[in-house]
Amino acid sequence: MTLHDILADIHALEEELLGFERKYGIRSETFNAAYISGEEPDDDKWSLDFGEWASVYRTWLARLADYRNEIQKLQRNAPSLTGLIHKTA
Repeated sequence: MTLHDILADIHALEEELLGFERKYGIRSETFNAAYISGEEPDDDKWSLDFGEWASVYRTWLARLADYRNEIQKLQRNAPSLTGLIHKTA
């Protein structure tokens, strides 16, 4: 994946996370901490959402790590911000 692809993924995943956050009224990191500690949803209808939310959150964290890794690689060759910025048409 290119840096551009990774960033596009991050933005799309953040939109999905915002949808869940707005629907349930909590931030994704708060949800995820409770979810991975084994908390079950109060309403059975939420189970599918919670599974998807957790999956999207894990993917978002992975893409953030991918982004950091790519930026570190690029900064070895171009340590300034100017060398990192990619203008789009």
